[in-house]
Order: sequence, then C-alpha cells, then structure tokens
Amino acid sequence: MTIIWATILILGVLITIHEFGHFIAARSVGIRVERFSIGIPPRFVSLTSVDDGWLIHIFFYKRSDGRLKWQPVFEKMISKPGRIGSSTEFVFALIPLGGYVKMAGIIDESMDTEINYEEDEFMSKPLWAKLWVMSAGVIMNTILAFAIFTAVGYYQGMPEVSDKPIVAELQADMPAQAAGIQPGDQIISIDGNPIKTWKDLTTTIHAQPNTDISLTVLRENVQIKMEITTSFMPVPRETGIDTLGAIGIIPEVLYREMTLGEAFNIGWLRTVGSFGMIIMSLKMLGSGAASMSDFGGPIMIAQLAGQTAEAGWIPFLTFMALISVNLAFINILPIPGLDGGHIMIHLIEGILRRPLSMKARIMIQQIGMIFLLMLMVTVVFNDISRLFN
Repeated sequence: MTIIWATILILGVLITIHEFGHFIAARSVGIRVERFSIGIPPRFVSLTSVDDGWLIHIFFYKRSDGRLKWQPVFEKMISKPGRIGSSTEFVFALIPLGGYVKMAGIIDESMDTEINYEEDEFMSKPLWAKLWVMSAGVIMNTILAFAIFTAVGYYQGMPEVSDKPIVAELQADMPAQAAGIQPGDQIISIDGNPIKTWKDLTTTIHAQPNTDISLTVLRENVQIKMEITTSFMPVPRETGIDTLGAIGIIPEVLYREMTLGEAFNIGWLRTVGSFGMIIMSLKMLGSGAASMSDFGGPIMIAQLAGQTAEAGWIPFLTFMALISVNLAFINILPIPGLDGGHIMIHLIEGILRRPLSMKARIMIQQIGMIFLLMLMVTVVFNDISRLFN
C-alpha cells in the first residue's frame, strides 16, 4: 500500500504542479484554457466556469440507448449573479496520476487541428508569449524542487559532520555489520596505522576496495581487533566511474539551526546540484561509462517512492524534489512531444518568420511521440529486468 499511495502522491503532485504552470502562464497572456484536469480521463467531477456562476457535473456509468455509458449523472448550478465565466472546465479525473491543460488553438499531442487564429488562441500570440507558456511547467517544477529543498534544509538545520572516527550508524548487509562493529565504536587504527579523524578513516578505506584489512576498535575503553574484507561502491566522476572501498559505516551528523538566508542557499545549491547530477549521467552515457540499462522508469520510481516514504517524510520529500528536477530537465529537452520540442518548433518559426505547415507540425509531433514511446518501452523493460534480477 505504501508504494501505491507514495507513487500517486509524487506523480500526482509533480505533474499537476507542472500543468498548473502552463495554466497560469496561459491565463496571464490571455489564452483561453478549455480544460484543466487533475488526473487523467475519464472525468469524475467537473466544475465549469460559466456566466453567473459555476456548473458542477458528476460522471459515472449510466444506461443510455440500451447500454452503459460513462456520462454525467448529476448536474447542479451554483449561482453567482454578475460573475463573468471563463468557460474553463476544471476536472478531477478518475485516475489520480498527473493531469493536463487543454488550451485553445494549440497543436499538441492530441493532434487537434481546429485553429481559427482568434485573439484568445495560442497560435495568435507573439513568440515571447508562446515561449513563456511552454516553459512555465518546467519553471514550476524547478521552483517546487527549490521550495522543498529549502524547507527541508530549514527544518533539519545546517548539517555538520563530526570529524571523530566514531561510528554513528551501520549500513545493512555491509562488512562492518557482519564483523560486529556497533554504533558508538571508535576506530583507532587500520592495519596498525593510527586513525585520528574521520577523514583519515575514509581516505584509508576508500583506497582499498575488496581488500582484507585489520581494524582496532575502542569500545567502552576496551580495544577490540577485527579482520574485515572491504566491499566497494561505484562513484561517478567527470572522467567516468571510480571504485572506492567501503565497509558500511556512517559518521555522526549534527544539525544546528540555520537562518532563512542559509536555507535559501541550501535550496539553491541542492537544486543546481540535482541538475548537475543529471548532466553528469548523460555525459557518462555518451562516453560509455553508463548504459541505457542503468536508467529506470515508472516501476523504479514507484519502488523508490515506497522506500523513501517508509523511511520518513524528509527522505520522501527529498525524493519528490529530485524527481521534480528530473521532470523539469526531461521536459525542456528539444524533443518533439515535450515542452522543449514545442519551444524548438516556435523558435524555428520565429527564425523563418512564418509558421510551419499543419502537415509538417503534425509529422514532427508524431515522430516525437514515437521516440518517447520507444524510450518508455526501454526504461520499463529495464525496470522489469531488475525485478527478476
């Protein structure tokens, strides 16, 4: 159950925030929004902005022409005399994963070609307005990530890692736990060499992956000698993957109260750092240091959402911020079908000083959708492969 609600919450919030960005940007430049849906079809409850009030509909199966159809089963008008409606239909859909915004006069993945170039349609707006509307979802996801990182940082406080070589926590199924090291133990020597600080400790262990080492541990003023075979952990570098030694120990981390200025700085650094991690991953993919099999899709997101939710709200919110950054980065890529693809098309039209033909635009959208479907099949295949391996 944790996996289900955590996945629905993360994807629902992130995609809805993304689409809300498009919605408010469209409204800000006078584009008519026909529908703003939280969730994906079929519709369950709709609230339509009309003159003199709001029109509410509830949808469910109802027999019509001798068969069951999904259609309105309840209708009510909430009267508010003098109110000028926008005709926008606000929808709570049945499947609580994501959402979408349908703007008037836009050629998107729905392949809607009914464009009259009226004043309140997307295609009638100047280039700067189109770019603003298309980039607003990415901006909202980035702002959300920044807000979460900032709030989590302010709540936790400024982390300061203790430099004492004292074990605070153990990682499960790692050599230190198997050897009997306990939280509170102080490591005073490795292979006879004295250890004074945590930096001494990590420097020595990192240099010896998959190696037999001898530790001397101080526990309640009693020295205990242990023999351990180190494990390893891959660490991404700009030049590729580096393999470091590891035994699965964690230092003590102390938190002090931070100011709002420090919290904003932490939020900014973590947001920028998250984008940097994605760029580094793509560089590794291009250099051959990583492969497509390393990438995950919705199943991996669901698994990690469940694991972080069980670990607590701080890990869960941090994971949500990371996925928000990933969603922003992916959507800004110049791939047809994504926001970046729409931006690329409008920039090309701006350079040519004329719109592309309807046939050309639809063909570009179709090519983009085929690419995205192939990418989705690849990452889902990777996810399923991991489940059986």
